[in-house]
Parts: sequence; C-alpha cells; structure tokens
Amino acid sequence: MFLKKKVQSIFKKTAQNLFKLFHGKIKYVNDDSLISKLEKKKINNLQPTAKCKKNYFTYMIKNGRVYTDYVENVAYISDNFLVNDASYQQIEGELKKSSFNVVLRKGTPRLIKKIRGRVLSLIQGASGSNYSHWLLEILPKIKMYSENYDIKDLNHIYTPKLETFHKETLSVLNLKNIGFINSKIFRHIEADELVTVDHPYYFSGTILEQNQFLPDWVLDWIRNTYLKFAKECEISDKVFIDRKDSKNLHNQIINNEEVLNYFSKKGFKTYRLEKLNFFEKIYLFNNAKIIAGVHGAGFANLVFSQPSTKIIEIKTKNNPNKIYEKISNFANLSYNLLEVPLIDSPDKTQGDIFLDDIALDKIDKYL
Repeated sequence: MFLKKKVQSIFKKTAQNLFKLFHGKIKYVNDDSLISKLEKKKINNLQPTAKCKKNYFTYMIKNGRVYTDYVENVAYISDNFLVNDASYQQIEGELKKSSFNVVLRKGTPRLIKKIRGRVLSLIQGASGSNYSHWLLEILPKIKMYSENYDIKDLNHIYTPKLETFHKETLSVLNLKNIGFINSKIFRHIEADELVTVDHPYYFSGTILEQNQFLPDWVLDWIRNTYLKFAKECEISDKVFIDRKDSKNLHNQIINNEEVLNYFSKKGFKTYRLEKLNFFEKIYLFNNAKIIAGVHGAGFANLVFSQPSTKIIEIKTKNNPNKIYEKISNFANLSYNLLEVPLIDSPDKTQGDIFLDDIALDKIDKYL
C-alpha cells in the first residue's frame, strides 16, 4: 500500500511539472488593475447586505482561462496571471485569499478545452452539486451578470455537472441557444471572452459565518423568477421533510421510523423532496401551513413559503448555520428551532440525531 501511494505521488508530481512546462507557471500579482485583458465593472443596481460594506463586480477576461479542481479552488487566469478578485478558494469551509489558490503551487494540470465566443462561469468548487448552494448562491450569478451584460450575447455557461434539478431551474430563464459546459469533465477551459461575477454573499471567514449575509435581493429574485411556475400537486397542510434519500449521511435521524410515526399521528404527511420535481417543491412549500424537518438543503425552498407559515427546523447544537432562519425572517415565517445533541456514533450510516421523548415533547409545543 505504501509503495502504491508513493508511485501515485510521483506520477502526480511529474504530471504537474509537465503541465507547468506546457501551460506555463501561474503568477501572482497584488493589483488586478495591472492585468490588461481584464474588464472589471461595478454592478450598480444590486447591493450586498449593508453589514458587508462591499460592492459587486463583473469580470470579463479576453482570451481568459478558468481552471477548477472541482472541490475547493477556482482560478481565473489572464496571460498566466491569477485574477485575484475573481478567483475562489474555500479550504475546509474557510474562505481564503487568492494567494492560497492551488494553481500557484501546482499549476493547471489539465488539458485546455478552447471555447469560441463568450462564456459565463458559474462554478464554485464542489458546492454546485448541492441544491441549496445552487439555488441561493450560484443561480443568482446569472442575475448579476445580466446587470452589466446582455444575456443574448452569451454563447455558453460553465456549470457544475447538471443534474435534473439544475436543468429544471435553468429551463425557465430564457437561455435559448446557450450551450452548457460541464466543469466536471472540462476542468480547464479557455474562451474568447470569459466572464464571472462576485459571490452574492461570501467575502471572508467561514462559509457558515457568511450565510448571515444572504442579501434580500437574492431571495426577491428567486421568488419573482420561479413562484409563478409552481406546479400543482397533492399536498398536505402539515409537511414533514424526510432526509433519508439524501446523499449526505449527516443530519440524519437514527430513530427515523419512530419520528415518522410521531408526525403521522399529528396529522403530518411525510415527503422526500427527491421524489418531487423543482416546480412541485415550489407548490408544496407555498401551500403548506406547517413545515418540519431536520436541517438540510431542502429547506432552501422556504423562500417560496407564504407569510406566517410555521417552520420547525431540527438541527444539532454544534451547527452554527442560520441560513434558513435568515430566509424565514425575510419571508415573515413563524420560525421555531429545536436544537438537539450531536450523536457521535461510530456507524455514521445510522445518522447523528436521536429525537427522544423530551425532544418530541418540545415539538408538541410548537404545533
């Protein structure tokens, strides 16, 4: 095993050095204004939350390159200079300065796919595969782009691998005749005109800390864009969201069947959101009177709920993520939080949350 890892390490290092020779070393410059092929334009009509004291910008690079490791780093490159303000580095949940970008050490160890025309890049490491990140962070970048440029002038959009929910959200955005480039397959592209935008609310610190800065304009845009496309389906006034189909093993209830029985006796209907299409989810959240469930990406749909809808979010005490409380406050929902201990079980497939009688009694008080 040691020998195998050693060989793999040598092979990887050799490949990186060969690509450095082929593509050239990526250089760091403190001031993006020194990059001649970069057009950086302020977005005037959209603002982050007042606490951030920041401005948004679009970044267009003539004959620009973008490289991603599809996990933590996205590097925008002009003539082998890293474009600092546009590049993205998220290391184990912490947002880092561009000087930490992996390309400065390892180069761009992928073949270049050359694209003709204008490409809008929406990629953001691994988070694009998550429903909540996609809806609240990545899709709004299309709105940001449209503030400075015409959507009709776009030829391609550089995206994460598009799953069904991605395609559904994109299908109503008037993106006809625009091609989509899969960044999981093409990790390194070059375009005649490469455009990207700032993140709507990630600026510094940890991702979880930045969620408090989710701006109202993002939620307004999502509601105004998608609510009219809600697809009627059979629903209950009382909704419990079951995460058992989630690909993530965290935020899972160990005694799930017991909890489902509890909510069933209270008149709730259980939903696994993976069984609904995007437009049915909009209808479900817009028409339910009470929505309960464990913290997870599906709660991003609270943006579609009507004022005074009662929300019961269950999450572990070690989880500082308040993004769904933020959405609830924006939408004037009746938000209730139940915090429970994190169960550190050696068998993670069983989950990490146990709702005992005391916890269920607390839920009774919210109903």
